[in-house]
Amino acid sequence: MIERLVHWSRVKSPWVLHLNTGACNACDIEILAALMPRFDLERFGILLKGTPRHADVLICTGPITRQNRDRVVRIYEQVPDPKFVVAVGACAMSGCVYRGAYNSMGGIDQVLPVNAYIPGCPIRPDALIDGVVKLLNSLK
Repeated sequence: MIERLVHWSRVKSPWVLHLNTGACNACDIEILAALMPRFDLERFGILLKGTPRHADVLICTGPITRQNRDRVVRIYEQVPDPKFVVAVGACAMSGCVYRGAYNSMGGIDQVLPVNAYIPGCPIRPDALIDGVVKLLNSLK
């Protein structure tokens, strides 16, 4: 009974943490636009949290670098189970323009299991909303 209630509340109101791993901030601006009243991501019950200990979903932008790899893994481990990762933008998916750089390891999926990919450079806020809602529908 309790587990069903927790699952229902997680699907109906996931709490997300926005994690920038070194992106150019274009996707970050679009994520913020999705949270503002025009697109209103909160109408789906999605709330932005400031700590990984309170989050269910990591929304990651930017590539993984050798410098931030351990920090990203540590933040991922702080998110309580079950946890989900959404790779937002071309940099988080594949490294994009940073691919082949001496310090870049590629996309987020090089170190974390990714549940959803949202392509774009930068993404559009409606693409972010669509991706997160599809992730939530897959959990039902």
